[in-house]
Amino acid sequence: MRLEGSCDCGAIRFSVASRTPYPYRICYCRRCRKASGAAGAAVNILAEAGSLEFTGDVSPTRYEHEAEPVIMSFCPVCGSALLLEILGFPNWVYPFASAIDTSLPTPPHYIHVRTGDRPTWTPPIGSPGDPTFETNTDESMAEWHHRLGLETTD
Repeated sequence: MRLEGSCDCGAIRFSVASRTPYPYRICYCRRCRKASGAAGAAVNILAEAGSLEFTGDVSPTRYEHEAEPVIMSFCPVCGSALLLEILGFPNWVYPFASAIDTSLPTPPHYIHVRTGDRPTWTPPIGSPGDPTFETNTDESMAEWHHRLGLETTD
């Protein structure tokens, strides 16, 4: 599935291919909270790094985390978070679901990860039956999509 995305001000647009486009993971880690300006963020779109194309008036600014092997790209004009790269997985990029303009499919359920990092002031998000993990799930995004038969072929 070809995903189209952009920042809030429109200075940056991007497109990327994903066979795993369901935004099902909600993360409560510090980085996701800071990037989203919220209690948690869906950073769970897995996309093919080689298919990523940026267009627009400016190039994204890339911030490499000082302690973790993560690079975040964001718009230098409006500050919108666009995607993450994990240095150990160069074949993949992880667009923020909030930066995707293409209509995304609705997942059958949500998984909440890094709930141990969730601030006490944060209200519960999701449904009572949603799986939660204090740190992270051992199942990868690709494995979750495959197990549920949700991979796309285009």
